[in-house]
Amino acid sequence: MSKSLLAKALEAVLRATKLKYMDSKEEVDKFIENPPETKVPKRPFKSKDLDGCEVFTFGDENAENTILYVHGGAYVLEINFFQLLHCRKLAKKLNAYVVAPVYPLAPSNQAHQTYDLLTPLYEKLSSRNNLILMGDSAGGGFVYSFCQYIKDTDLPQPYRIITYSPWVDISMSNIPYNSEEDATLGDVGLREIGKTWAGDWNTQDYRVSPIFGDNTGLPDTLIFVGGEELFYDDIHKYAKKLRNDGVDAKISVGEGMFHIYPVFPISESNKVVKEIQEYLNE
Repeated sequence: MSKSLLAKALEAVLRATKLKYMDSKEEVDKFIENPPETKVPKRPFKSKDLDGCEVFTFGDENAENTILYVHGGAYVLEINFFQLLHCRKLAKKLNAYVVAPVYPLAPSNQAHQTYDLLTPLYEKLSSRNNLILMGDSAGGGFVYSFCQYIKDTDLPQPYRIITYSPWVDISMSNIPYNSEEDATLGDVGLREIGKTWAGDWNTQDYRVSPIFGDNTGLPDTLIFVGGEELFYDDIHKYAKKLRNDGVDAKISVGEGMFHIYPVFPISESNKVVKEIQEYLNE
């Protein structure tokens, strides 16, 4: 698959604006010590309170499918315009009611706080038919950890899990990583950020790194990964583990594509949404 001109241009922009702390221990230490204030987008989208959790919603509440979408951003970046725009697309194309929560971010917050916030939200949505958990990058990793976590509760598993470039190992232990080739990510920065997100938990605790957990009983899953992204090997390693644990795990590789490419308004994203449509109709 050759990249569209828009995808090539977007990748160039992403590479030119890559965050300095991704590839520098000095810069990531500065970031962790003094993180900038994060802001939730207010226009053109509007958030609302849903039982104590700030969320963005898209589509009809009575739609055929319900999607709980957990955004990425290395657990330090707020949900952004492209992610919200993509959620609106999913609602329209998949006949879905999409709920995208705003959750506590590192380094000021830790993973356990997000579990405390999102568990009641998931419980509220769990009675709906065709509940799908989706997430990109850090959000994708979180939904796998979350589904492992709720196996020890009274909550049911979702109907399906669909992720884009999930961050499945925040310990970044599957070295070496080719950070220079990735347009947005770097293992140096991610490894330090992962420690702040884990907090008192080990970075190889399944609640923050699902690759180290038990996947038995998880629902069928579809994973999209860019062929030229930092997480490529980790994701394939995790998919193999999912299958070994009895999960029907499918991987769709965007040849030559970058991290979380389906989120952006490019032709390759349209193909991904069509593939999801076909997957849900199987």
